[in-house]
Amino acid sequence: MLQEKKRQDYGEDPLAVRESDKYQEEYVHSFVDKWDELIDWDGRAEAEGSFFIEKLKAHGAKKILDVATGTGFHSVQLLRAGFEVTSVDGSPVMLAKAFENARKRGHILQTIQADWRFLNRSVHDLYDAVVCLGNSFTHLHHENDRRKALAEYYATLRHDGILILDQRNYDAILDKQIEPTHNYYYCGDNVSATPEHVDEALARFRYNFNDGSEFHLNMFPLRKAYMQRLMKEVGFQRVTTYGDFQETYRESEPDFFIHVAEKKYIPTEEME
Repeated sequence: MLQEKKRQDYGEDPLAVRESDKYQEEYVHSFVDKWDELIDWDGRAEAEGSFFIEKLKAHGAKKILDVATGTGFHSVQLLRAGFEVTSVDGSPVMLAKAFENARKRGHILQTIQADWRFLNRSVHDLYDAVVCLGNSFTHLHHENDRRKALAEYYATLRHDGILILDQRNYDAILDKQIEPTHNYYYCGDNVSATPEHVDEALARFRYNFNDGSEFHLNMFPLRKAYMQRLMKEVGFQRVTTYGDFQETYRESEPDFFIHVAEKKYIPTEEME
């Protein structure tokens, strides 16, 4: 039997670790066990309100693929709202925690462990919407991986489906050195999430908990315009971007951007 990894290991040069496959090693059991302290389910539910539910209903979505379920927060919220949900994650540790969290709240998750780049090897169905939330897409460090993952999302959507994908406001972090406020996404009072190093190809965040434990994540700092362009190049017809759940915002203010990408064909005259 393999021994569970207790500690993160970035080797002698943590800033050189810029691989898409690393995330499975980053989410060691001890970190995943504390993840919900960072999220604070009640605080996050209050901050988000009904934003995602309203957007999904506005597009007529009923069947949802949550491709980055993490510890299960959004899957459970969507199940509570009456959606049919399939929960996917590349980390078996996260997936097990999500199943446990949902069961404690009276729900049984339909779970699939899958790498986004090969999503349709494991997911054999079509969905009204794909959601990729919690800054998860930032784990992909290479453009080919990002394009492949988006193409896999696109392929699993019905002809008029939508993708909802969020990301940190890395533009503000890179250009203005503005640190996140955690007012919306990471609401836990007992943890801090701080950018320890940021360059155009790496955002290394440090997570400190009240008990003295410390963890890290190495992520790719996605720029908003780049992400919008990538979605359109993969085939999405229209991308609407919100800042902290608002369509109108100042670029320096939002902690997070939320992109709603539509697959449905939109005639040129309607785009203008």
